[in-house]
Amino acid sequence: MDGNGGFGRLSRWWHANAPTRESLEDNRFLAPVAHRVLEPSLWRFTRRSVPRGVALGLLVGIFLLIPGIQIAGAALLALPFRANIPVAAAMTFLSNPATTPLILWASVYIGNWLLGRTADASGFMTLVNDHASIRQWCAWLFSEAAPAMLVGLALISIAAGVIGFFIADWFWRHRMGRKWQARKLRIGKRHESSALEETAPA
Repeated sequence: MDGNGGFGRLSRWWHANAPTRESLEDNRFLAPVAHRVLEPSLWRFTRRSVPRGVALGLLVGIFLLIPGIQIAGAALLALPFRANIPVAAAMTFLSNPATTPLILWASVYIGNWLLGRTADASGFMTLVNDHASIRQWCAWLFSEAAPAMLVGLALISIAAGVIGFFIADWFWRHRMGRKWQARKLRIGKRHESSALEETAPA
C-alpha cells in the first residue's frame, strides 16, 4: 500500500465521518454547552489536540456503544482536556454495527474471566435494538451481565485510547518530519540554483 493511497483512504473516511459545526450545534445533548463546543481553539489541528482527540474518541466510542450519545460524550470530554473535537467525534464511528459484536464479545469474555462469571451480551443488544427506556437500562445495570461487560468495556476502551494516542502522536510527528524534510530539500535546491547562477559566466 503506497502512502498516497493510504492517505487518500484516510481522507475519504475523515470527510465521511467528521462532524460539522452545524451538526454539533444541533445536537440536543450539547445544547447547554454548544458555545464552548464551537470554540475555534478546539477545532484546530495541533500536535497536542489531535492525539488527545483520538484517545478520547476511542475511549468514549467503545465504552458507551449507545448510538446518539457517543459524539456528545466525546465532545463533552474533549472540553476539559482541550482535545480536538471533530477528531474525537469522528473516532467514535470506529465502534459501529460491524465492529460492535466483536467489541461486546471481547468485553464479556474479559469481564467473565476477571470476575468469574458466565454472562452474555444478548440482553444489551436487545436494549439497544428496542431503544430501551432509562428504567430498562437501570434494570439491566443490576443484572449479572452488566458488571462483566462493563469491566471488559472499560479495559478495552482504556487500552484503545492509550494505543490510539501514541499512534496518532507518532503519525503527527512522522508527517511533520516529512514536511520539514521536504521544505529543507526545496530550500537547499534554491540555494544551489542561486549559487550556480552567481558562478555562471556572464
